[in-house]
Amino acid sequence: MIRILIAEDMRILRDTLTTLLDLEDDLEVVAAVSAGDQIVPAALEHRPDIALIDVDLPQVDGLTAAAELSTRLPDCLILILTGLAKPGTLRRALAAQVSGFIVKDAPADVLVNAIRRVVAGERVIDPQLALATLERSDNPLTQREAEVLRRHAGGASTAEIAAVTHLSYGTVRNYLAAAVTKLGARNRVDAARIADEAGWL
Repeated sequence: MIRILIAEDMRILRDTLTTLLDLEDDLEVVAAVSAGDQIVPAALEHRPDIALIDVDLPQVDGLTAAAELSTRLPDCLILILTGLAKPGTLRRALAAQVSGFIVKDAPADVLVNAIRRVVAGERVIDPQLALATLERSDNPLTQREAEVLRRHAGGASTAEIAAVTHLSYGTVRNYLAAAVTKLGARNRVDAARIADEAGWL
């Protein structure tokens, strides 16, 4: 019997996953939690074989919790199930030592099969997302351009960025313009979105 922990903040989805997986003869949901900070305590208590973790969780995000879980309970495998199908998210997940990454709109049989494959020792990655990640593997931004764009994406004005980074107003504008050009973006907001989705911020 494969023992499963589910971490999903949407109750209807959490309950649906529990019901779906419990219908399988070889699968048993031993714990279901709604927040990232509940994952490690529940895993230590119930000792699941695999944790099915959403990325976007309250308190502690799923990838941060996954990294802690892999350290505290290395025998527990991790399968990320997410609606955030972005290359940057996949890179963070792989850095957290997860064994699988599939998107929420995958068919139910794909999820069930992924759980079995991960427990059997395979690494399971959504093929479309893996391809997108490979296609965006080279970051064209310099470290300074990425820093300035990240601060801009966080809501800081050009003047505020200049003050924090000890750069001139004009230099910050030049970095932002360079980022827009390198990313082929329409504007600064679009550049921040592209860079964030690629995992470059």
